[in-house]
Amino acid sequence: MDRHVGPAMGLLEWFWMGDRELAEASIDELRELGVRHLRFGVSWADFLRDGGPEWYDWLIPTLARHFELLPCFLYTPPSLGETPSTASPPRNLKDYADFLDVCITRYGDHFEYVELWNEANNLIEWNYGLDRGWTKFCEMVGNAASWARQRGKKTVLGGMSPIDPNWLDTMFDNGLMRYIDVVGVHGFPGSYDMPGESWAMRIQRVADVLRAHDHPAELWLTETGYSTWRHDEFEQVRVVAEAGGLPVTRVYLLSLRNLAAERPSQAGFHNDERDYHFGIKLADGRPKLLYRLWATHGLDGVRDAATWPTPLRRDVPVSVVTGGAGFIGSNIATRLAAEGRRVRIVDSLARPGVEDNLTWLRERHGDLIEFSPCDMRDRHHLAEVMGGATEIFHLAGQVAVTSSLDDPITDFDINLGGAINVLEAARRQRNVPPVIFASTNKVYGGLEDIALEVVNRRYQPVDQAWLRHGVSESRPLDFHSPYGCSKGGADQYIADYARCMGVPSVVFRMSCIYGPRQFGTEDQGWVAHFLIRALEGKPITLYGDGMQVRDILFVDDVVEAYLLAARRMDELAGRAFNLGGGPSNTISLLQLLDWIEDLAGRRPEVEWSSWRPGDQRYYVSDTRRFTEATGWRATVGAREGVARLYRWLRAYRGMDEALPQSAGEWSWLSAAS
Repeated sequence: MDRHVGPAMGLLEWFWMGDRELAEASIDELRELGVRHLRFGVSWADFLRDGGPEWYDWLIPTLARHFELLPCFLYTPPSLGETPSTASPPRNLKDYADFLDVCITRYGDHFEYVELWNEANNLIEWNYGLDRGWTKFCEMVGNAASWARQRGKKTVLGGMSPIDPNWLDTMFDNGLMRYIDVVGVHGFPGSYDMPGESWAMRIQRVADVLRAHDHPAELWLTETGYSTWRHDEFEQVRVVAEAGGLPVTRVYLLSLRNLAAERPSQAGFHNDERDYHFGIKLADGRPKLLYRLWATHGLDGVRDAATWPTPLRRDVPVSVVTGGAGFIGSNIATRLAAEGRRVRIVDSLARPGVEDNLTWLRERHGDLIEFSPCDMRDRHHLAEVMGGATEIFHLAGQVAVTSSLDDPITDFDINLGGAINVLEAARRQRNVPPVIFASTNKVYGGLEDIALEVVNRRYQPVDQAWLRHGVSESRPLDFHSPYGCSKGGADQYIADYARCMGVPSVVFRMSCIYGPRQFGTEDQGWVAHFLIRALEGKPITLYGDGMQVRDILFVDDVVEAYLLAARRMDELAGRAFNLGGGPSNTISLLQLLDWIEDLAGRRPEVEWSSWRPGDQRYYVSDTRRFTEATGWRATVGAREGVARLYRWLRAYRGMDEALPQSAGEWSWLSAAS
């Protein structure tokens, strides 16, 4: 149960007529959040269409089984309007009351309140050009409100947007308010509202009007939210947290899912891009940060998260880690902070689970950890949060080949565009910081020209030189998949900014990294993913034949490489290095299943699927170039490292008593390695 005492938090969802599948999915998702209050639209225009009554006959009782409903009755049927528009006043104003009467008769057992229209002071929702002074509106709504009260319902005046106390005075002057029990207001800070006076102050001015007229109506925030069209999901968290402290009785948040790109908004098809990004989930159902926090930690967790960002300090040196709440980033950050260095985490928290890493860093290192929520696509904000950086570890990115195939534009914007944004932010600092960038072995393509054979259920090169050393940096670049292209392009920009733009930088072309604080998925972080599925007792899907071979590198060795590169930047700037476990730390997918069986006492269940595009059958890093330049070597063997990660995952999930905190606490593993 949430500790906070404040307005009840509900959701607003505009259900599309006939889309039962989406409506049913939305019900499940809202129940996951514990939502009790639901505002939704009952379109007069839709009701008169073929199938309209049947749609609402299903929708309203279905919703009422799970939520306390606030139906908003709106939208003139174009055939009944003064003009053929859903925002038009109807020619016969009493028709609206008749429509409401039909709905109360048909569905009235399912709701206590009726909301009468929506945003009457917004030209898109009510054409007040045809209704100077809102006299037609007041007559129409007054008739409906009076009749609704006689039918035993409480009335909500459709929310004003923008919040305008003068408009409410007009409603009093026109005699409407004697029929109203609740006044709705809408507020969209950072999205639609004009800057200046806070929305709390605007709401208070509405309350002052009610008090001046000695009117007992409650105030509800019937529509609010934040559009993440600029990819700033953390701001959505902040807005909802702030709404919990407003002087209102209820809050309805717009909305559960983004508006699908193929559908028009009320403003028209993509006339206003903000309209498409108000959801707390993406249109395809993937959760944004707010949904994850709410579902996992409740609204108290949302309010706590809103306090995480720290003021930027420019008076002390700071190491910046983009993607610093991610797997590798959090491991670099904790190492830096353990050395007493101040670390600024720049992260959008878009990847599920990384908020736990941020919490862990803050709890472990206190004020040495700064947090600046920022997406790599937001170049203006990024330039600000890079201020004062002494070094930049650029780990943030879109990390999955499969995701790049589904959405290559997002992959391009984050990986290639984001890298340029980081480089430009660095270049424009008074003291230009070095940049160490996480690239990928995918820049070498599919490696189809390397002849392979199968030995002991694993692929290996026929050529003994490839077998002894792996793929070196002299290998021609051959970008496969949008992910390979975006990371490879960024790889080249990083090197060129060192040559031409005065930004000292190093590129690491990374192989398979694994270790504590990794929440691997099927698309990325496969070692952790296999272990997690085994711990959950779920089947593991193998794509291809399972004999693919990779070199794997434990995260502690990765951290050491990054810090070495930062210390030796004068010697290394402008160079690209392979970073992986090398030939001595190779493993096949099937071999990992064997190791899991040894660790867990039973073999995971396996499901098989076809090969995925760009999946290399064999990749092993030749790391000799970096070793020769710095003396770095991988120190954690593959089998030992897998056992360490298995132990950490068990402890993280509460399956063991305690989490190891340092390398010294892993001594119990020596026999397992």
